[in-house]
Amino acid sequence: MTGRPRLRAHDRSGFRRGARGALLTASLAVVALAASGCVVVHGEREVIPTATPAEAEKAVEQFTDAYNKADAAYDASLDAEYTTGPLGAIDAARLRAGRVNNPDGNPKHTDLVLSDVKYTIPQKAGWPRWFVVDAAANKGGASRWLMVFLRNDVSEPWKAAYLTLVAPDEVPRFAENADGWGEAVAADAAELAVPPGELSDHYTAYLRQGGDGYADGTFTGALRERRAKNAEKPGLVTQYIDQPLVDGDYAPLALRTIDGGAAVFFSSRHFMKQTAAQGAAVPTPNANVRALTTGEIKQSLTMEFVANTVVVDPVKGKKVSVLGRIEGLTSGKGE
Repeated sequence: MTGRPRLRAHDRSGFRRGARGALLTASLAVVALAASGCVVVHGEREVIPTATPAEAEKAVEQFTDAYNKADAAYDASLDAEYTTGPLGAIDAARLRAGRVNNPDGNPKHTDLVLSDVKYTIPQKAGWPRWFVVDAAANKGGASRWLMVFLRNDVSEPWKAAYLTLVAPDEVPRFAENADGWGEAVAADAAELAVPPGELSDHYTAYLRQGGDGYADGTFTGALRERRAKNAEKPGLVTQYIDQPLVDGDYAPLALRTIDGGAAVFFSSRHFMKQTAAQGAAVPTPNANVRALTTGEIKQSLTMEFVANTVVVDPVKGKKVSVLGRIEGLTSGKGE
């Protein structure tokens, strides 16, 4: 079908044999416990794979099909069931703006096609269940698409919560056990430079105040320099506010890398306010910004963004490296 991803997992046949064996062993163990009169192990407490390879493939196919339909029609309702978290917020706003400016649909639509799709499925207890996808795509240049799919209940469909674009040679190498399963890292993992659950707070504080906890790069020192350069221009002042996002489907998720560190996906919210001096005007925003803006832009424009970021969080004593970050406008207010 047009738009469906072409799929290839890491050593798929061997991975599936190991996966089926591990799942069968767990199932037999539960049956044996029940037959002996012991307490049955519950999925909420048992450490098990978060998905089967077949479930992961189906999740990617469903997302891709829904994404293509929504993008073609500029209709956020068509993929709302398969997106959530920061990606869901960014995608929905993009589609709303597109709909305002092109009511008949996207005149530049081309189907998203994913290829060379690789999965890392961790073992963990409880909810949410999630897994990571690393794929090539016909959009985004040569970058790899790193995505996280999650769900909070067995009755829910898998939803794409995170999407970042990463250079092929910078994609983290995820640790896997003998059966091919990845390792989820706890939010409070103390052996890392920054515990994963604190990264959204830590990164937004860095954007505000600076510091030496991050390696230089596009989304660290260079971003702070761009902000400082744009803060004051003739007739215009630009202010920035950065806030962590850590609740629900915006919570950080971390996967162990082979060097003992972790790749951490996290969310954040950002505001940029442009205020014109008396007698001057705020620069005219583009059509997509205007489509998401309420109020009349007289002397100021405040734009709200949501970002999803992936970093390499190394062991203590080393600096965090930001691998990829996608930020999307979600609303604006003119005053």
